[in-house]
Amino acid sequence: MSVPHMREASSSSSLQLCRVMRPDDANIMGNVHGGIILKMIEEAGGIVGTRHCNTLNGDRCWVALVRVEKTEFLFPVFIGEVVHVSAEISYTSKHSLEVQVKVVAENILTGMKKLANKAALWYVPCSLQNADKILEVPPIKYADAEQEEEGRKRYEAQKIERQGTKARLEEAIPPPPNPERHTVGFSQSSLIHLVGPSDCTIDDYVYGGVTMKLMDEVAGIVAARHCNTNIVTASVDAINFHRKIKKGCVVTVTGRLTFVSNKSMEIEVLVDAASLVDKEKGRYRAVSAFFTFISLDKDNKPLTVPPLKIEGEDEQRRSDEGKARYVQNKAKRLADKERRQ
Repeated sequence: MSVPHMREASSSSSLQLCRVMRPDDANIMGNVHGGIILKMIEEAGGIVGTRHCNTLNGDRCWVALVRVEKTEFLFPVFIGEVVHVSAEISYTSKHSLEVQVKVVAENILTGMKKLANKAALWYVPCSLQNADKILEVPPIKYADAEQEEEGRKRYEAQKIERQGTKARLEEAIPPPPNPERHTVGFSQSSLIHLVGPSDCTIDDYVYGGVTMKLMDEVAGIVAARHCNTNIVTASVDAINFHRKIKKGCVVTVTGRLTFVSNKSMEIEVLVDAASLVDKEKGRYRAVSAFFTFISLDKDNKPLTVPPLKIEGEDEQRRSDEGKARYVQNKAKRLADKERRQ
């Protein structure tokens, strides 16, 4: 039986949540879905962000998720483990805040703990009276000027990257009939979801964590169809929330392979939304990201992934871009490893 628990932190700028992982949190192999972890991360970030932004007198607000920085899934989480999620506000600008989140998985039979995930999320406070009105964020106290300066650099960097992402949105073309195995069209998958009250905040907009969970589910289907093995989320590139999704919208979540290395698969996931009742507003791109999955054997060791068969110039371009991200991320991991040694 899962026993949700929350320990009140001593400050409005930090929070800790924990709960037991249940069978319905995992795939048939017992690995907890990456989307479940992402949802818990966003829940913690949203709570601490909303709490902090309502510490001053004035309009009440709810924080909206606008970006999740690249997130590494360091170790898989299994059924029966207790997941501890700690969130802390690490930087505030005039109209946004950064929340750093860490996820620790505990085996309660052995007492062993492992750092399973860590993420940085950016939020903006939206007025409950007018969702399009962005409120000011109460400042936090920094340990020193260097900590504040490092936060400012992260803020400027994510701001530039978010602006650049908006310019390279494109539609996902439906796959051809009877596509060949191991092609992009063979594994491309879509999920359609009607946004209901349980998906939304108190101001009737979708929780970012709900959207990320749907995205991970679709990406997992794409990865499983390509390699036909047990798969797990290895990392998620920056997730950009371009526009809010309101209750009553129909969201279409589409995933397609972009690049495959020897032991990993990069999957582009696009989220489009359209109002079910207000047809005049039309369909729009709400969220986009790249998920990386790996294939595992029965002992949870990485398996070789079947190569991707590229068809056409657009697929080749996306593959080249994916390879560039793969090489860049690999170089960054090696550099970080050398610094720690």
